[in-house]
Amino acid sequence: MIFDHIIPAGDGFLHVLPAGCRFRITDSEGNQAVDTLFFAHPDSAERYDATATLQAQRRVYLTTGSRLMSSRGRTMLTITEDTCGRHDTLGGACACESNQVRYALDKRYMHACRETFLLQIATNQVGLTKRDCGHNINFFMNVPVTPEGGLSFADGISGPGRFVEMRAEIDSLVLISNCPQLNNPCNGWNPTPVRVQAWAA
Repeated sequence: MIFDHIIPAGDGFLHVLPAGCRFRITDSEGNQAVDTLFFAHPDSAERYDATATLQAQRRVYLTTGSRLMSSRGRTMLTITEDTCGRHDTLGGACACESNQVRYALDKRYMHACRETFLLQIATNQVGLTKRDCGHNINFFMNVPVTPEGGLSFADGISGPGRFVEMRAEIDSLVLISNCPQLNNPCNGWNPTPVRVQAWAA
């Protein structure tokens, strides 16, 4: 085992995933969104590309068999097992600014995923900056696409103990924010811990 770690609600995680390893995220209590970014390691200029991933899948949601594509057209990770059923890569990460726009002026100062990303980057000194926080995957998050082509944040479809497991196809850096959002139902109005594990090839 490379690591076995519990990420508290609202906290973050950053670690290298060696090529060939198995990486699992478990929704410990259910209805928890896990905002995730991937970067090639050590060349972080290559990173997860949501547009390329959706084009490769020819579908909106990610699940078993989905290839997570990089900005250079390479497969970074492949989802090998998924007991939730689908994951979002359209909704993006919450930020203080979007909390203010979507909910209320007084929500601006609530903690958000973008701030967790920035804190992990600053703490771990891995050569990333805030400009590297691009479009992410929201594992376990339910973001239905409306008939008009819009997005809505709905109650989660995950449950306690459900997980998504991936195989790293290249050496990758994973950056996670265990979402602290309290203003929409993505976390069931109650953010909870998640578990991350990785096993060597």
